[in-house]
Amino acid sequence: MASLNALKRTGKRPYRRVGRGQSSTRGKQSGRGGKGQTARAGNKRRPEMRDIIKKLPKRRGHGKNRGRTFNPDRVQPLALSLTRIDKAFESGAEITPTSLVAQGLMGRGRRPVKIIGGATEKKFTIKGCTVSASALAVVEKAGGSVTPIVVAEKPKKAKVVKPAKAKAEKKSEKKSE
Repeated sequence: MASLNALKRTGKRPYRRVGRGQSSTRGKQSGRGGKGQTARAGNKRRPEMRDIIKKLPKRRGHGKNRGRTFNPDRVQPLALSLTRIDKAFESGAEITPTSLVAQGLMGRGRRPVKIIGGATEKKFTIKGCTVSASALAVVEKAGGSVTPIVVAEKPKKAKVVKPAKAKAEKKSEKKSE
């Protein structure tokens, strides 16, 4: 059992009185270092890092300054060169996203494919893939063909005419009669 003389305080330490002479260990400059702004009462300095951040230019693409044209949901297509396709397929082959997966050219992920330029002398039929202009020229030069992807366009919203404008139009029609 603990005796009363062995008990230890668990509360907050008492405030150390400063500026009460040299013998009190907190005399003269009272633990504030030298002179200057930091030694004075009410010392509040602006953080230096904030000033550095404020001087940096605002850039597009990240955080609050991200441009309104940036779409995070858009899936970037996998760029696949004609040279790699040339090595994997025989002449006269039909190239589709499923055949590219079967050959192991697309990896594991299922995402859109864009075939980009390269060199080939083989005749390919490309379907269901986006093709760059340079790749299209190379495939057609070799005697192959490309079936373009049909993308259904979203219907545009009809413009709503405000009542004030409609009244003005009616007035102009009456005046012209």
